Amino acid sequence: MTAGPAPTVPLLHGAEMPVLGLGTWPLRGADAAAAVRTAIEAGYRLVDTAENYQNEDGVGQGIRDAGIDRSEMFITTKFNKRWHSVDGARTAFQASCQRLGVDYLDLLLIHWPNPDQGRYVEAVKGLDALLNDGSLRAIGTSNFKPAHLRRVIEETGIVVDVNQIQLSPYTTRKESRAFAAEHGILTESWSPIGGASDQLRSDPVITTIAQRHNKTPSQVVLRWHIQLGLVTIPKSADPGRIVENIDIFDFELDTDEMAAITGLDRGEAEAADSDAFGH
Repeated sequence: MTAGPAPTVPLLHGAEMPVLGLGTWPLRGADAAAAVRTAIEAGYRLVDTAENYQNEDGVGQGIRDAGIDRSEMFITTKFNKRWHSVDGARTAFQASCQRLGVDYLDLLLIHWPNPDQGRYVEAVKGLDALLNDGSLRAIGTSNFKPAHLRRVIEETGIVVDVNQIQLSPYTTRKESRAFAAEHGILTESWSPIGGASDQLRSDPVITTIAQRHNKTPSQVVLRWHIQLGLVTIPKSADPGRIVENIDIFDFELDTDEMAAITGLDRGEAEAADSDAFGH
C-alpha cells in the first residue's frame, strides 16, 4: 500500500528535500531495515539516522532491500561531538557512508552543539568543505539554538541548509523557527507528534480537528508541521502507522485550526536543552 511520495522543498544550496520522512531512532538492525523498506514501499524518500542511533547499517540494508535507486533517496545522518573539527567531520562522513553502504550523503548534521566543548564552529567548517567537494548535497545542524547558529554565521559566513530540532504543538519553538526563516534555513521537526507519549495525540483540540477531517490525530499533527513550512520525520516501526503518517497530502487545516493547534504551545521548557545536553 502506498500513499505516494511526499512533495519536496528546495534547500539553500540547491538540493530538494522531501517534506516528510522516516525517523529511525531507536530501531536497530533487522527492525530498522524492515521499517525503512516498508517506508520506501509506502512512498517515503527521506530517511533520517545518526551515528548515535547505531542503526546506519540497518537503514542502509533497508534501502537496498527496497530495490530503489540511490539517487531517488534523501539520506540524512548525524555525527557526535568527538568529530567536532574540520578533519573530524570528514572522518565521521566517511564512517557513516561505510556503515550505510553509500558513497555520498544528501544531508549531514552535527547532532548536538555541545557548547561546553566549544568546537561546533569548526565542525560546520568541516561540513562546508564536504559540501564544496560534492560529498554532501546539503549541510545542517541538529538541536542548535539561534545563539549557536548566529555564532556560526558571524564567525564563518556559513549558513546551513537545515536545523533539525525537537518541535511539536506542545513545543512550537517560535524563536528558533523565526531565526531560521530569517536566514533561509529550513527547520526540521524531530519528535513531531510528541514522542512515545499519547498525551498530544489524545489532546481534545487535536482529536476534535481529526474527527472533523476524518483523519487520525497523528495525521492532523503532521499536517500542521507541513503547513508551517517544516520538514518532519515521524518514527514508526508499525507498517500501518508508516503508511498513515505519509497519507496527509489530501486535506488541509484552515487558519483557525492551525491557530488552535499552535496555541497548545507550552514553551521551551518542554524541549531538551542543548546547552546542557549533547553527545
